[in-house]
Amino acid sequence: MAESIYRSLPGGANLAPGGAHFRVWAPERRRVEVVLEGRDVPLDREPDGHFSGFVPCVAEGALYKCRLDGGEAYPDPYSRFQPMGPHHASMVVDPSRFEWTDSGWRGLARKGQVLYELHIGTFTREGTWAAAAGKLAFLRDVGVTAVEAMPVSEFPGAFGWGYDGVHHFAPTRLYGPPDDFRRFVDQAHALGLGVILDVVYNHFGPDGNYLAQFSPGYFTDRHHTDWGAAIEYASTGARELAISNAAYWIREFHLDGLRLDATQNIYDDTGDHVIAALTRAAREAAGERGVLIIAENDSQDARLLRAPERGGYGVDMVWNDDFHHSAMVALSGHNIGYYSDYSGTPQEFVSAAKYGFLHQGQWRKWRRKRLGTPAFDIEPAAFVTYTEDHDQVANSGRGLRVHQHSEPGSFRALTALMLLGPGTPMLFQGQEFGATAPFLYFVDHHDELGRQVREGRNRFLSQFATATTPEMQSHLPDPCDRATFERSILDWREAERNQDVIDLHRDLIRLRREDPVFRSQRHRGLDGAVLSEYAFLLRFFGDDGDDRLLIVNLGRDLNLTPGPEPLLAPPAGRLWRPLWSSENPKYGGCGSMPPETEQNWWVAGRSALVLTPV
Repeated sequence: MAESIYRSLPGGANLAPGGAHFRVWAPERRRVEVVLEGRDVPLDREPDGHFSGFVPCVAEGALYKCRLDGGEAYPDPYSRFQPMGPHHASMVVDPSRFEWTDSGWRGLARKGQVLYELHIGTFTREGTWAAAAGKLAFLRDVGVTAVEAMPVSEFPGAFGWGYDGVHHFAPTRLYGPPDDFRRFVDQAHALGLGVILDVVYNHFGPDGNYLAQFSPGYFTDRHHTDWGAAIEYASTGARELAISNAAYWIREFHLDGLRLDATQNIYDDTGDHVIAALTRAAREAAGERGVLIIAENDSQDARLLRAPERGGYGVDMVWNDDFHHSAMVALSGHNIGYYSDYSGTPQEFVSAAKYGFLHQGQWRKWRRKRLGTPAFDIEPAAFVTYTEDHDQVANSGRGLRVHQHSEPGSFRALTALMLLGPGTPMLFQGQEFGATAPFLYFVDHHDELGRQVREGRNRFLSQFATATTPEMQSHLPDPCDRATFERSILDWREAERNQDVIDLHRDLIRLRREDPVFRSQRHRGLDGAVLSEYAFLLRFFGDDGDDRLLIVNLGRDLNLTPGPEPLLAPPAGRLWRPLWSSENPKYGGCGSMPPETEQNWWVAGRSALVLTPV
């Protein structure tokens, strides 16, 4: 019977005429039954360790579990929805019922994107897909091209970041039913926005994870992660779960890409790495629609970005923590903890713009090891640059936003660098309007697990010496307290009050989108120079001398007399004129003067300036 039923997934419940077909991988079990409305229906064992069978008179909305060897019954690892949470029954879902309106949507390309990371539960007061959809037009008008949602796979409790998910195929009940997620994507596409989902293939959460009951082969002790048992991707069950999940989100939710969490902890000893395999599966599921696969990789391994024919995994982009860390040191003046390998100097910013990663195999004092691999051949658009993301905001201990670490002029200048630089910029929720709501680490665990979470969080923050003082300890929020979650909810009234910050982001993104030189993100189309201890320039080369200069000064007023730097020279027969300035009064600046005179160059302190030739 298994061969005669079309299956979109290798496991789970699949509706068919007259009922539903069920399938589960449990190679060490002798017997598996589907528990439905008080009846136990046995499944047939397949040669490869799967159990499957057709159950008549099953309709959408039916609740079920899987009983193993006549003992305990557990939720389905391939459940498409857990309406009562991860510990309870799974629901049969018809993914074909939703009526999509996005047939003309072509997806996303690597170049030209402005990403926006958000957490559905704190993005609005309601914390739902429906409420988040109401803000999409605003993001479109600011210039965002794609939203990137933090993980939504079902997790325990009433709130959390989502990285402790235990049901890969079930969008959490907390944000609405699965069709609300689909409706969010459909509305985004109607507005010209893509949707990317953060997915976690390096571990499962500790609470509500029943995979080992189905087979211990899902996990291995040959590798270790910071968050729990490593997944055994040499096993049939774990491998097909991850690969089919990547395709599932693209196919059934029309997503435009995936962000792969902590890929340095995705271990695969087979010849075809699971990251490469799931990337192929996602692209196949998309058909002619363009999708982006983005990786977080603490090891800064450029192999992720290379094509399979060059020994790579075919990923499109990677997050660039190096840029963030340099920016935070420059803005805050602090370089303790994992920031201690950075100085926030002009040379770091020039190198990051030219080469992406700053660490491409050098020794790192903080890590006590070499980090990174050469990435000189990778085009700039492959590096995602940001001054805020969920981790880095939360790791301040108090959840402070980037503008709260710095004075206004430097904030505007580095915002210009991020949004006009050659990489792919990413904003974090509320950054575009100067949100003051913190983003803190929160998770709804209690008793012993809650105690472990609190202790683990304090151990992590202890790398920052300031976090260990009694004064700071008394201000560290309890991650398991609901109040910590509620403090992290955006106050959208601030968007009405902070028009200057919105204008700053909107104008810079418009310049990036409409100016042919900035828009090109040309590989090796950029050079840079250090002008002083605090100032630097980037020169973007256009066609026929149509270049652009971006000058960033994070110190006091800069006077160059003379200016013996060839990158300052205008194209032959032309002069530089200001195209954009961070000191525009509409952004809260104090106005600016033309930088070049017959005598010298002058650039205001703590500012950024864009020049074009005339």
